[in-house]
Amino acid sequence: MLAKIYSAAVYGVDAYEVEIEVNGAGGDPNIVIVGLPDAAVKESRDRVTTAIANSGYYWPRGRTTINLAPADIKKEGPSFDLPIALGMIAVTENLDSSPFENFSFVGELALDGS
Repeated sequence: MLAKIYSAAVYGVDAYEVEIEVNGAGGDPNIVIVGLPDAAVKESRDRVTTAIANSGYYWPRGRTTINLAPADIKKEGPSFDLPIALGMIAVTENLDSSPFENFSFVGELALDGS
């Protein structure tokens, strides 16, 4: 299943929309973040998985691919934690992510999910 969640970021003095696609599939357990993430965005994998587990949601054990588009602009900072978590919950709970299309989500998650 595929979920799309929207976020925003700043590049120089300009703001731009970031589309976050989360896809869950079978296979070996692995989480891959693509789309020019910096180290803080790559670390969101650990923050998000722990926050989701501590909030009572299930984290899938198969392959998970997280795409941050547009792919040609570097994504920086932990502000993508919340939209990644929403996408993962939508995928694992088999929810329709289309109600999120009119909103942009930005936020860092603590390990307890807050």
